[in-house]
Amino acid sequence: MNKLVINGGRRLSGSISVSGAKNAGLPVMAAAALCDDICIIDNLPYVKDIIIMGELLRCMGAEVSLSPNGRAVINPRGIKNVIPPEDLVAKMRASTYLMGILLGRFHEACVPPPGGCSIGARPIDQHLRGFEALGATVTEGEFLTLKAQKLVGNDVYLEASVGATINLILAATKAEGVTVIHGCAKEPHVVDVANFLNNMGASIRGAGTDTIRIRGVQHLRSASYTIIPDQIETGTWMIIAAATKGDIVIENCIPTHMEVVSDKLRKTGAEVIEGDDFLRVRCDGPLTATNIRTMVYPGFPTDLQQPMSAMLTVARGRSVITETIYEQRYRHLEEMRRMGAKVQVEDRLAFIDGVDKLYGRSVEATDLRAGAALIVAGLMAEGTTTISGVKYIDRGYERIEDKLTSVGADVRRI
Repeated sequence: MNKLVINGGRRLSGSISVSGAKNAGLPVMAAAALCDDICIIDNLPYVKDIIIMGELLRCMGAEVSLSPNGRAVINPRGIKNVIPPEDLVAKMRASTYLMGILLGRFHEACVPPPGGCSIGARPIDQHLRGFEALGATVTEGEFLTLKAQKLVGNDVYLEASVGATINLILAATKAEGVTVIHGCAKEPHVVDVANFLNNMGASIRGAGTDTIRIRGVQHLRSASYTIIPDQIETGTWMIIAAATKGDIVIENCIPTHMEVVSDKLRKTGAEVIEGDDFLRVRCDGPLTATNIRTMVYPGFPTDLQQPMSAMLTVARGRSVITETIYEQRYRHLEEMRRMGAKVQVEDRLAFIDGVDKLYGRSVEATDLRAGAALIVAGLMAEGTTTISGVKYIDRGYERIEDKLTSVGADVRRI
């Protein structure tokens, strides 16, 4: 198994270019399966989840060319209504989107239960209720089976679920009539999926608001599309810059997506300078504690709670983290206690009392963003930190050790 070895205590500086958004790229690749012709998708991050999505589409009959430079060429003409391989579906949460594309294209789907990081309960009941509102019958057993004589537009009510919002957009794009989704998630990758589908000839309005209106179409045409920069990778580099008392220019990002993170970093004592498509984060003095409550967009992202809480372990004073999205997103703090962090977890709350320094240890990542948090800790720590469970990190961060090295980190993969 791969491990990352970090010799900490270095002040990082330089510039880093953000990769494309994994959480946009995955559903956009799935959406290409609804098209009648070839689609070209650029700025995809070459990470494990993207590679798995390509493999899933191939197993269903699509021709997929995926290159390390971030381009995917997808020919969906050969896609058949088959059961996707269980071993691949179990490797990532985004496999849920296969339900939406198969239901939209064939009015029938049989899909194994999705996998993904173990960060707490991740039910798909909102997805299923939404499909039922469009006319599908749902049978839950060893596999999830969805059938509909036809999909018919309807009013659907959600509770700001990103996955359910995207899945219903996928299915409703090919439904008869008009679908109105209420209580939609507003995340940037929801908007990116809608923009891609509209480029193919879909009629989707309101993405980025809490109400999305979709007029179904019979056919989608070929399209070329460029994925937005990764919001979570951007935030991770912002946190790393502040945590290492560094000075990093983060290029190819969308600063307006990061406003709540910028605000929190400023409260800890970091300086955040915004440009049109870059952010510069630097920090010269001690960090100060702050409180964080995770919320759906545009609130503080749950995916950045773990890296941020790692940084706050050395901030002066007490920080209180309230995790409202996933109940098992504090597992990284158990590892950080071994590095000298002073933390206490009570249900959804984490109390972090800043310490003078962390110490390098051998630690294990238990999920993708926990891995990012341990990288932040290792970069701050005195001595050597060895992180196992790098397979989780590779699911969402492209060439992580190369990018870290480019700004002065002492890190290697073994």
